[in-house]
Order: sequence, then C-alpha cells, then structure tokens
Amino acid sequence: MNRKHKLLLMKIISLFSVVRGYNIPIIILAQYLSAIFILAPEKRALDILLDFNLFILVFASSLTIASGYIINNFYDNQKDLINRPNKSMLDRLVSQKTKLSVYFTLNFIVALMALFVSWRVFLFFSAYIFFIWFYSHKIKKYPIVGNLTAAVLAVLPFFAILLYFYTRIPFEDIENYKRQLAVIFAHAAFLFLLLLVREMIKDLENLRGDLANDYKTIPIVYGEEISKKVITILTLLTVLPIYVLIEIYDVGYMDIYFYICLIILIFFLLYLWKSNTKVQFLVLHNVLKFLIVAGVFCIVLINPTVLWHGKRLLLMI
Repeated sequence: MNRKHKLLLMKIISLFSVVRGYNIPIIILAQYLSAIFILAPEKRALDILLDFNLFILVFASSLTIASGYIINNFYDNQKDLINRPNKSMLDRLVSQKTKLSVYFTLNFIVALMALFVSWRVFLFFSAYIFFIWFYSHKIKKYPIVGNLTAAVLAVLPFFAILLYFYTRIPFEDIENYKRQLAVIFAHAAFLFLLLLVREMIKDLENLRGDLANDYKTIPIVYGEEISKKVITILTLLTVLPIYVLIEIYDVGYMDIYFYICLIILIFFLLYLWKSNTKVQFLVLHNVLKFLIVAGVFCIVLINPTVLWHGKRLLLMI
C-alpha cells in the first residue's frame, strides 16, 4: 500500500471516528427492536423488517445522528484537544471544510428521504437537524438545559417511530394502543434518565476542557459536589420506571435486566462519591454506556417468541 492509499485509509478511519460509526449499528438495532417488541408487538416481526417507510425513518434517523456527531465535533474542536487528545488528533486528519461538506450532504439526503415518506416526516427531521445544530452551537454550553437537551435529542428518533405506528393503527384499536403507551413511556423515562446521568458524568469527565473553553456546565458553575448530588438523585429516580415496568406491566424476562441494573447502579453511586479523577469518571461513563447498550439487546427478552411464534418466515432471512 503506497503513501497515498495509506493517507486515504487514515482519512476514512478519521471520518468514521468523527461520525462515531461504531454507534450507528447500535442505534439502528435499538430502533428496530423497539419497534418489534415495544411499539408494535402485535405485528409480525417480518412485516416490520420489510416495512420500507419504517426503513426510511430508521435510516434517516441514523444519518441525522451521524451528522449531529459531525457538527458537535466541529464546535468542540478546541475542547476535545484537552479532553480527548488522541481521538482529537485522529479526527483532525479530516479538515473542518470536509466535515462541513459531509454534514450538509448527509442532511440533504435525510431531507430527500423524509420527503419520500411524508411532509410531516420532512418537518420532523428538519426540526430535529436544526435543534441538534442549535444544541451543538449554543445550548450545550449552559448548565442543566444543555444536559436535558442532549438527553431529549437522543430519545427523539424513538418517538418518531412511535408516531409512525400510532398514525397507522385502526381507529377501533386506538384505546388499546393508548394503554400500551404507558409501558412505552416507562421505557423512555428509564432511557432518558440514564442518558441524562451520562451527560452529567461527561461534564465531570471533561471538566478541564470545558473550563478552558468557557462552557458553563453544572460542575463548573455549582461545583463538583452539587453535580454528584444531582447525579445521585437522577440515578435514584430510575427506580420509578423500573418499578412500573417490573411490578405493574409485563416486560417478560427483561425484568432480569432491570434487577441487574439496580444492583449495578448501587455500586455506580458508591464509586461516584469516591471518584475525583478523569479516569474514574471515564469508568462511570463506560458503565452507563454498557447499561444502555445491554438494554438494547435485552429488549428481545420482553417476548422472545415474537421472533418465531407464527412467524417462521423470519428465520429464513
């Protein structure tokens, strides 16, 4: 491999790092598993997988999130030099101009795909793209509202799929679907709280870079102890959606995942109050990432028979 090819390969790897390509398959899997096991369990799994409009929604969501990572990287360029020097050096192999070109190209593709489905979907993704940019440019620099916005933006694609199924159910089934919404929102509340806690852990982890670039995060404005207290309260609040999902509604074998989560979160809080270095906060960050990713795969445990009961064609693909 000559020098030119090596440079091209490094730039491809750099762009993959910028868009966090390792996260995209997980996001796609999470959306499809949520659709099959939570949002539309009454439908055949194969029908959901072959739904072309749903595929467009999932693919558009993934491209929008990838473009969001790009614009976030664009504005955090200086901060990441301090917080993530190794990753930042890799990301800098792609110029800021190239990043912006890819960003606008991805958003243009998303807009075309959304228009293919409906003008409502186009409006949703247009607003979603705008708020991701506004968050990266302005909102993320402010305490509390920045953390809340980041968590909301992370769960919005799942609500897009929720609305997609809601607009397609027969009128006589709407009441049954409304009762099912309670389960859906309990799952969403649990995910939202984990994402919010993770955003606040990232603030503690990135304290030096945020301070150098005038970011007004909670640990900078109110102090590390207050930040830990807020994280503790939010972590304890996860007990509420877990209780609802385990004791009030039937989540099948996924209750095993939630019980394990409770145990891990107890040790998470104990370690949080002993942590005061970037490495320790990184460990806590990775624990939360593990719980979120594990939760995606454990969605199957809600009702594994959906994959084969009366749907043998799925096994053939």
